[in-house]
Amino acid sequence: MLIISKVAVFLLWINFLPPLARIIWGERFKRPVDGGGLWFDHHPIFGDHKTIRGVLVSLLGGMAVSPLFAVDVRIGAAAALLAMAGDLLSSFIKRRLHMPCGKNVFILDQIFESLFPALLLRQSLQLTWVQILVILFCFILIAYLGSFLWAFIIFRPSEKNNPRLIRSTVRLREWRACHTPLVRWQTLLNLSSFLAYEVLYFWFFKLTGLQEKGLRNALNVRVVEQTFYFPDLPPSFDGFRILLLTDLHLDGLPDLTTEIVRQVREMEVDLCLVGGDIRMKTYGPMASCLRQLRCLLPHVYSRHGIFGVLGNHDCIEMAVDMEESGLTMLINDSWEIRCNGESLWVVGVDDPHYYRVDDAERAFRGVPEQSFKIFLAHSPEAYKKAVAFRPQLYLCGHTHGGQICLPGRGPIFTNSRAPRFTAVGCWQYKGMTGYTSCGAGASGVPLRFNCPGEISLIRLHRGTASS
Repeated sequence: MLIISKVAVFLLWINFLPPLARIIWGERFKRPVDGGGLWFDHHPIFGDHKTIRGVLVSLLGGMAVSPLFAVDVRIGAAAALLAMAGDLLSSFIKRRLHMPCGKNVFILDQIFESLFPALLLRQSLQLTWVQILVILFCFILIAYLGSFLWAFIIFRPSEKNNPRLIRSTVRLREWRACHTPLVRWQTLLNLSSFLAYEVLYFWFFKLTGLQEKGLRNALNVRVVEQTFYFPDLPPSFDGFRILLLTDLHLDGLPDLTTEIVRQVREMEVDLCLVGGDIRMKTYGPMASCLRQLRCLLPHVYSRHGIFGVLGNHDCIEMAVDMEESGLTMLINDSWEIRCNGESLWVVGVDDPHYYRVDDAERAFRGVPEQSFKIFLAHSPEAYKKAVAFRPQLYLCGHTHGGQICLPGRGPIFTNSRAPRFTAVGCWQYKGMTGYTSCGAGASGVPLRFNCPGEISLIRLHRGTASS
């Protein structure tokens, strides 16, 4: 019985490592095994969720634990590779059956990734066929039931039957974050808050004498102008000006609202977009940041209005107050902007970073396929979902451009699961133009180094950049 348990645990371990790597690294180092290629049926060979990274971590993980199971390291490595080969075979079959990536299919998802390595281990461990059958039964049952637990842990709130409406109960964590009595212990035990404030802010920056300089840097907000050219931009929108304000964190820095007002009050723009994160902390009172927002928005002169989305610092109850302040909230929703009989669409999604309740499919519902579309999200992490609906421009923030950067080296941390090419400034992905603002405020530590705060002024022109 002991040998059966050991082999079953070993198989579960090497097959668990790829999804664990996905959680740790997100989109980083993610290279599909099939290179994004298509089979003769014009469907993916395996799918972009089967990665070289997953194969490598399983290989290394199998080699690392082999001595614990009395298995030669070379046998452990071969078993891991056979498990990944079996997993790829299952994916190949599912793609031929036109099943979506990630769909959990009982037995088909588990049989090959356990059978192939088990047959190899049968020789080295002298297992009987009865033992092999028992190992396969245990593995298939545990892996199948474990997939539901894993999905519950990783994908909360559930993506099934999730209407993603403003007042939906699926954002219970966000609702809870707005109520101070409910987060009293979270305030004390929040590890990221403790590290940011108690270690970095109160110790490192104060002791090194950099606190005052970093604070001055954070209040030195600049206007950054960007021009984008689109051949399919409707002629009536040639020269269209967009003011992008994101990551304001208005209650985090004294005089920040005053500085932003000073910068924007003389601007006259056609559209203003607010990219979320009005509040400094992710929990606790929201009244202070909303008061600051009500002071700011009357100084924004936007011909077609002010539209906003929620960020990971914004709780769901703030949406109503934000609308009363003058914002039109786009929470998985869209809005048509008309000018001289022509139009463009602004499409906004809910937070894709922490709450992960962005729903591009719902947001694009009713938007004409051939229309000019501007996609607004709090962070760049919805870029793959967005590109499926072919928006011309993706606008976001969240990363703060790193906020604390090394000279000439760029961000140390981006706090984003999206690739680093989306972390700051202009970027391209499959024909979609993206722009990630550094944001006007500061988060975590209210300091900035080598990364000034940003108010983005974007101009759209019809044509190409060389014309």
